[in-house]
Amino acid sequence: MIKLNTITAALVFSGAIGATAHAATPPDSLVMAWNIDAISTWDPAQIGEVVTNEIVLNTCDSLVNFDAKDEKAVVPNLAKSWDVSPDHQQITFHLQDNLKFPDGSPATAGDLAWSMQRIVKLGYGNAAAITDYGFNKENVDQTITAPDDKTLVMKLDKPYPTNLVLQAIAANVVSTLQNRKLLEKEAVNGDFGHKYLSTRTACVGPYQLVRWNAGEGVVLQATDHYWSTPPALKRVLIRHVAETGTQRLLLTQGDVDVARDLSADDLKTLDEGGKVRVEKVLKPQLFFWTFNSEDPIFQNEKVRLAMRYLIDYDGLAKNVMPYLGVPRASFAQIGAFGALDETQGQPFKLDLEKAKQLLSEAGYPNGFSSSVIFGTLPHSAPIAQSIQQNAAKIGVTLKLERMANAQLFSRARGREFSSAMMAWQTSVPDAHGNASRLVFNPDNRKEARATQYPSWRAAFYNEDLNKQVEAALLEADEAKRIEKYAELQREVMEQGPMAIMFQMYNTAGISPVIKNWTWNGFRVWYDTASK
Repeated sequence: MIKLNTITAALVFSGAIGATAHAATPPDSLVMAWNIDAISTWDPAQIGEVVTNEIVLNTCDSLVNFDAKDEKAVVPNLAKSWDVSPDHQQITFHLQDNLKFPDGSPATAGDLAWSMQRIVKLGYGNAAAITDYGFNKENVDQTITAPDDKTLVMKLDKPYPTNLVLQAIAANVVSTLQNRKLLEKEAVNGDFGHKYLSTRTACVGPYQLVRWNAGEGVVLQATDHYWSTPPALKRVLIRHVAETGTQRLLLTQGDVDVARDLSADDLKTLDEGGKVRVEKVLKPQLFFWTFNSEDPIFQNEKVRLAMRYLIDYDGLAKNVMPYLGVPRASFAQIGAFGALDETQGQPFKLDLEKAKQLLSEAGYPNGFSSSVIFGTLPHSAPIAQSIQQNAAKIGVTLKLERMANAQLFSRARGREFSSAMMAWQTSVPDAHGNASRLVFNPDNRKEARATQYPSWRAAFYNEDLNKQVEAALLEADEAKRIEKYAELQREVMEQGPMAIMFQMYNTAGISPVIKNWTWNGFRVWYDTASK
């Protein structure tokens, strides 16, 4: 049996986990192996990692939730119902009865309004989820209000699609209900409790964070005052396990119930073995090769298009990406409102002659030399190597540079690259989600530091495409809005700043003792899992 770490040992001593080697996980706990080294804070204002976002949404309820069976639909959560004004510029939410914080104190709409206002006022990355829809530091106190303890009102500056606003704000961590009284008490230099939330949670939800040791693990405990159905399992233990092979071993030994970071080979082995089940669901994450338009070579639209024809989509799908992702060239993920279908959304194939022709038209008949940086995702290196080999056949020399993910992100945010292998995940099942980040660029000046926009990181600015993104967002006729996104996708596949290659799966190896594992592309629900 693999040695227990400090987090696991703590639960052993508390009686949550038996100390016998190869013993089953405790009947009242969900035990997961997951690489969670990206966690740096628990504040909904700042979290940007997929891992932290998932955990926080299992400790903090949002205003509405994604429907587990239909991710484009939203269902009641903190809000039991809502009304929309005829002009689509005001949404009034009616909150559930008996909302309480983990300490038993009442939670009100006033607390929720304050929670959302603090996101905007703090101004960290997640503020964009709210400010994208007309809210700002100057107006948020007047536009997100609580006329009474059970009612929250959001006043919009434009008639945005209501369902999109519900997905983007009300189903997001930015609409979680924080304990205002506690956070104001713990505030340091007017930080709205930000330092306090860097190591704790203080919100309404089915679980609460009771322990987090960086590099070791996370322990969640069911709350005693939850307004809805109590979780089926009282505890969630997430063990930090970086190596995929170790995760597979822990799972097959029965030391964990779920393994979250398995490689394609691990998943194939487990799937064929039949002792644990392998589950996967498409998530709204795209893996792409992005080009920096500050580099004169990649500023050329035909060069960027040529690079798309160096990608062996089918070969990579078969040999590198089984269980991990499916070929996708469109910025709108499969299943999103307005997305092209699987065929139209992936029109490219490996074509070296086409790539060479485009390079000749761009003024590079003999090719060029450049570089590709990438991180530690297991599929990054083989994809980069495949492209490097194909590029060499037409005279393009690509130097590959592998680095830690933290360094990759820093280089990308600083525009310190020529090209890079990156991933991006949207928070909404609507084409606008990625159009607003991968295409739209609010301000291309380097000093603007719009690092939450991969378009800005790529120094890509196209005024016409910006206008198309804005027009599609505000198109009231759904059929016409779909048409606008279809045209936008086709244009961006030809001239955009990145060669999108794959849409990724969420995958997991799951022990047969786990029942009712529930997830879709946007959420994982720990509280429904049972044994």
